[in-house]
Amino acid sequence: MLKARLVAGLLALALATLPSMNVRPALAASAAELNRDANAALATLYEKIPDAKKLASRAKGILVFPIILKAGFLFGAQYGEGVMRRGHKTAGYYNTVAASYGWQAGAQEFGYVLFFMNDSALSYLDQSEGFEFGMGPSVVMLDQGMAGSLTTSTIQSDIYAIVFDQSGLMAGVGLQGSKISKIDK
Repeated sequence: MLKARLVAGLLALALATLPSMNVRPALAASAAELNRDANAALATLYEKIPDAKKLASRAKGILVFPIILKAGFLFGAQYGEGVMRRGHKTAGYYNTVAASYGWQAGAQEFGYVLFFMNDSALSYLDQSEGFEFGMGPSVVMLDQGMAGSLTTSTIQSDIYAIVFDQSGLMAGVGLQGSKISKIDK
Protein backbone atom coordinates (compact mmCIF):
# COMPACT_ATOMS: atom_id res chain seq x y z
CA MET A 1 0.00 0.00 0.00
CA LEU A 2 2.83 2.35 0.84
CA LYS A 3 4.53 1.56 -2.46
CA ALA A 4 1.35 2.41 -4.40
CA ARG A 5 1.03 5.72 -2.55
CA LEU A 6 4.66 6.54 -3.21
CA VAL A 7 4.27 5.85 -6.93
CA ALA A 8 1.05 7.86 -7.11
CA GLY A 9 2.67 10.73 -5.21
CA LEU A 10 5.73 10.77 -7.47
CA LEU A 11 3.55 10.75 -10.58
CA ALA A 12 1.35 13.54 -9.23
CA LEU A 13 4.37 15.65 -8.28
CA ALA A 14 6.09 15.15 -11.61
CA LEU A 15 2.93 15.78 -13.63
CA ALA A 16 2.10 18.89 -11.61
CA THR A 17 5.44 20.38 -12.62
CA LEU A 18 4.54 19.98 -16.30
CA PRO A 19 1.24 21.83 -16.74
CA SER A 20 1.63 22.15 -20.52
CA MET A 21 1.28 18.40 -21.14
CA ASN A 22 -2.14 17.05 -21.99
CA VAL A 23 -1.81 13.67 -20.24
CA ARG A 24 -4.77 11.36 -19.77
CA PRO A 25 -4.97 9.45 -16.50
CA ALA A 26 -3.29 6.03 -16.44
CA LEU A 27 -6.01 4.71 -14.18
CA ALA A 28 -9.09 3.45 -15.97
CA ALA A 29 -12.39 4.49 -14.43
CA SER A 30 -13.86 1.03 -14.91
CA ALA A 31 -13.29 -2.39 -16.43
CA ALA A 32 -15.43 -1.35 -19.41
CA GLU A 33 -13.27 1.72 -20.06
CA LEU A 34 -10.08 -0.30 -19.73
CA ASN A 35 -11.39 -2.90 -22.19
CA ARG A 36 -12.37 -0.13 -24.63
CA ASP A 37 -8.91 1.45 -24.39
CA ALA A 38 -7.23 -1.96 -24.85
CA ASN A 39 -9.31 -2.63 -27.99
CA ALA A 40 -8.36 0.77 -29.41
CA ALA A 41 -4.68 0.21 -28.54
CA LEU A 42 -4.61 -3.16 -30.31
CA ALA A 43 -6.35 -1.72 -33.37
CA THR A 44 -3.77 1.10 -33.51
CA LEU A 45 -0.89 -1.32 -33.01
CA TYR A 46 -2.09 -3.65 -35.78
CA GLU A 47 -2.55 -0.65 -38.10
CA LYS A 48 0.94 0.73 -37.41
CA ILE A 49 2.71 -2.64 -37.18
CA PRO A 50 0.68 -5.17 -39.20
CA ASP A 51 3.18 -7.92 -38.40
CA ALA A 52 2.10 -7.73 -34.75
CA LYS A 53 -0.91 -9.77 -35.92
CA LYS A 54 1.50 -12.68 -36.52
CA LEU A 55 2.34 -12.64 -32.85
CA ALA A 56 -1.29 -12.25 -31.84
CA SER A 57 -2.36 -15.24 -33.94
CA ARG A 58 0.19 -17.49 -32.21
CA ALA A 59 0.06 -16.00 -28.71
CA LYS A 60 -1.51 -17.91 -25.83
CA GLY A 61 -2.33 -14.58 -24.19
CA ILE A 62 -1.99 -10.87 -24.93
CA LEU A 63 -1.54 -8.35 -22.12
CA VAL A 64 -2.37 -4.82 -23.27
CA PHE A 65 -1.35 -1.72 -21.32
CA PRO A 66 -2.99 1.07 -23.35
CA ILE A 67 -1.65 3.97 -21.27
CA ILE A 68 1.43 4.06 -19.06
CA LEU A 69 2.45 7.32 -17.41
CA LYS A 70 6.10 7.81 -16.59
CA ALA A 71 7.30 10.90 -14.77
CA GLY A 72 10.23 11.95 -12.70
CA PHE A 73 12.76 14.42 -11.52
CA LEU A 74 15.81 12.51 -10.29
CA PHE A 75 13.39 9.94 -8.85
CA GLY A 76 10.87 8.57 -11.31
CA ALA A 77 7.85 6.33 -11.39
CA GLN A 78 5.56 4.80 -13.95
CA TYR A 79 2.12 3.26 -13.64
CA GLY A 80 -0.61 1.89 -15.85
CA GLU A 81 -3.38 -0.68 -15.97
CA GLY A 82 -3.93 -3.39 -18.53
CA VAL A 83 -6.13 -6.21 -19.79
CA MET A 84 -5.14 -9.83 -20.38
CA ARG A 85 -6.79 -11.33 -23.45
CA ARG A 86 -6.96 -15.04 -24.08
CA GLY A 87 -8.74 -16.00 -27.27
CA HIS A 88 -10.43 -12.59 -27.75
CA LYS A 89 -11.86 -12.73 -24.21
CA THR A 90 -10.83 -10.74 -21.16
CA ALA A 91 -9.08 -13.07 -18.70
CA GLY A 92 -8.02 -10.54 -16.06
CA TYR A 93 -6.74 -7.09 -15.22
CA TYR A 94 -3.20 -6.10 -14.28
CA ASN A 95 -1.16 -3.08 -13.31
CA THR A 96 2.43 -2.25 -14.07
CA VAL A 97 4.55 -0.26 -11.63
CA ALA A 98 8.16 0.85 -11.83
CA ALA A 99 10.41 3.22 -9.95
CA SER A 100 13.78 4.57 -10.95
CA TYR A 101 16.43 7.03 -9.88
CA GLY A 102 19.20 8.82 -11.65
CA TRP A 103 19.59 11.73 -14.03
CA GLN A 104 16.04 12.15 -15.37
CA ALA A 105 13.41 14.82 -15.65
CA GLY A 106 10.11 15.02 -17.45
CA ALA A 107 6.98 13.03 -18.15
CA GLN A 108 5.99 10.58 -20.82
CA GLU A 109 2.98 8.60 -21.92
CA PHE A 110 3.18 5.33 -23.85
CA GLY A 111 1.54 1.94 -24.14
CA TYR A 112 2.84 -1.55 -24.54
CA VAL A 113 1.62 -5.00 -25.40
CA LEU A 114 3.05 -8.30 -24.17
CA PHE A 115 2.49 -11.37 -26.34
CA PHE A 116 2.75 -14.55 -24.21
CA MET A 117 3.81 -17.24 -26.65
CA ASN A 118 3.56 -20.35 -24.48
CA ASP A 119 1.62 -21.78 -21.57
CA SER A 120 4.62 -21.76 -19.22
CA ALA A 121 5.01 -17.97 -19.56
CA LEU A 122 1.30 -17.51 -18.82
CA SER A 123 1.54 -19.90 -15.87
CA TYR A 124 4.46 -17.91 -14.48
CA LEU A 125 2.39 -14.71 -14.65
CA ASP A 126 -0.60 -16.43 -13.02
CA GLN A 127 1.39 -18.15 -10.26
CA SER A 128 3.85 -15.39 -9.38
CA GLU A 129 2.96 -12.69 -6.92
CA GLY A 130 3.95 -10.06 -9.40
CA PHE A 131 5.84 -10.69 -12.62
CA GLU A 132 9.11 -8.78 -12.68
CA PHE A 133 10.99 -8.10 -15.90
CA GLY A 134 14.41 -9.68 -15.75
CA MET A 135 13.11 -12.59 -13.65
CA GLY A 136 11.33 -15.65 -15.03
CA PRO A 137 10.46 -16.03 -18.72
CA SER A 138 12.55 -14.34 -21.41
CA VAL A 139 11.13 -11.12 -22.84
CA VAL A 140 12.16 -9.74 -26.24
CA MET A 141 11.50 -6.06 -27.00
CA LEU A 142 10.46 -5.53 -30.61
CA ASP A 143 10.42 -2.42 -32.73
CA GLN A 144 8.62 -2.08 -36.05
CA GLY A 145 11.52 -3.47 -38.06
CA MET A 146 12.07 -6.48 -35.82
CA ALA A 147 8.36 -7.31 -35.79
CA GLY A 148 8.41 -7.41 -39.59
CA SER A 149 11.19 -9.99 -39.61
CA LEU A 150 9.36 -12.53 -37.44
CA THR A 151 8.24 -15.76 -39.06
CA THR A 152 6.61 -18.86 -37.63
CA SER A 153 10.06 -20.46 -37.40
CA THR A 154 11.75 -17.47 -35.70
CA ILE A 155 9.12 -16.96 -32.98
CA GLN A 156 10.91 -18.77 -30.17
CA SER A 157 10.92 -16.54 -27.08
CA ASP A 158 8.49 -16.78 -24.18
CA ILE A 159 7.20 -13.20 -24.39
CA TYR A 160 7.45 -10.42 -26.98
CA ALA A 161 6.89 -6.78 -26.00
CA ILE A 162 6.05 -3.89 -28.32
CA VAL A 163 6.04 -0.30 -27.04
CA PHE A 164 3.83 2.14 -28.96
CA ASP A 165 2.45 5.70 -29.00
CA GLN A 166 5.26 7.38 -27.09
CA SER A 167 4.73 11.05 -26.33
CA GLY A 168 6.06 13.48 -23.77
CA LEU A 169 9.21 15.10 -22.56
CA MET A 170 11.23 12.17 -21.18
CA ALA A 171 13.66 10.23 -23.34
CA GLY A 172 13.66 6.45 -23.52
CA VAL A 173 11.34 3.69 -22.43
CA GLY A 174 12.48 0.58 -20.64
CA LEU A 175 10.55 -2.23 -19.05
CA GLN A 176 13.42 -3.23 -16.76
CA GLY A 177 12.48 -2.88 -13.13
CA SER A 178 8.79 -3.03 -13.94
CA LYS A 179 6.50 -5.26 -11.94
CA ILE A 180 3.17 -6.56 -13.23
CA SER A 181 0.53 -7.64 -10.73
CA LYS A 182 -3.03 -8.89 -11.04
CA ILE A 183 -5.70 -6.45 -9.83
CA ASP A 184 -9.45 -6.58 -9.28
CA LYS A 185 -11.74 -4.50 -11.49
